[in-house]
Amino acid sequence: MYTRILVPLDGSPRSEGILPYTRALANAHKIPLELLHVIEPQIISTFSDPAHARYADVVEADMRRNGLAYLKTVAVSLPNSAAVRCSVYVGNPADVIVDSAAGQAGTLITMATHGRSGIQRWLIGSVADKVLRGTASHLLLARTDTGHKNNEPAALKTVLAPLDGSGLAETALPAVVALAKTMALEIVLVRAFIPPSGALYATDEYVPNLVALTEQARQEVKSYLEGKVEQLQAEGLSRVSYLLVEGQAAAEIIDLARKTPDNLVAMSTHGRSGVGRWVLGSVTDRVVRYAGDPVLIVPPPKGR
Repeated sequence: MYTRILVPLDGSPRSEGILPYTRALANAHKIPLELLHVIEPQIISTFSDPAHARYADVVEADMRRNGLAYLKTVAVSLPNSAAVRCSVYVGNPADVIVDSAAGQAGTLITMATHGRSGIQRWLIGSVADKVLRGTASHLLLARTDTGHKNNEPAALKTVLAPLDGSGLAETALPAVVALAKTMALEIVLVRAFIPPSGALYATDEYVPNLVALTEQARQEVKSYLEGKVEQLQAEGLSRVSYLLVEGQAAAEIIDLARKTPDNLVAMSTHGRSGVGRWVLGSVTDRVVRYAGDPVLIVPPPKGR
C-alpha cells in the first residue's frame, strides 16, 4: 500500500520522537525511507551579515551542509540505513512536506506533533496542523512524550478504527487492513453511540418510548459493526472485534486509546454529515490533539 515513508525532522529531539514508529513501520513494510529537513528563508536572512562577509548564499550553503550531516547521522540508526534518502530544502516547512509527499504516490508521512520551540514550532496548530489540512497523503502523527526510546522500534499490537456508519469514515479501513496484515495487529472497530433524545420525537399527541428507541438504535449500530467485522474476517483477518461505546465520539476514542496499550488509532478526516459529522476540526482534530497515542489520518478519495 505504501511505497515510501517521508520523515520530516527539524533537528530537535522532539521531532525525533516519531522515529520509534517510523522504525516499526519500516521494519514491517520494507520500503524506502526519506528523511526531510527544511530550512526556512527567514532563518537564512537572520544569520546573514553582508557587512561581515556572511552573505545569504554562504549561510544557506552552511545550513544545507549541516542539515544533511544531521540527517545522515539519524539515517545510520534506521533499518537498511544505506537505502535511506536524505533531503534538505529551503522553503516553508509545511509546503515542502506536502509537495514532497505529493511527488510520489503511496507516500506515508510520519511526523511528531511537536518540534523546534519558537514561532514556527512543529506542533498541532503550526507545521503539523498545516500538513494535516493540506496533504492528500496518509499521515501518521505522534506525540513526542510517549516514553519510547528513539533508537528502538515502537511495539504496536492493536489498531483502533473509529467508524460512524458513513462511507467516508470507512475510507480508513483499507489502510487498517494493510497495517494489520503487515504488522500482525489486532483490529478493534469503534463506534460511539449517543442514545436518542425524547425531545427529537415527542409531539403533543405522542410521547416516545425512549427505552425501545434506544434499544432499536443500539441494535442497528451493533448490526453495522458486526457486519464490518465479518467483512474484515472474510479478508483473512482473524483478530477483529468491535466496541460500541456510549458517549461523545472524540472523548470516547481518546479514553479508549489511553486504556489500550501499544495501540495506533486510524481514522479518516471526514465522516457523517450533519450535526455530529466527523470533520477535521471536530472528532479527528480532537483525537489528534489529545490522544496520547499515534494517529494515522487517512484523507478521503478525491471528489468525496
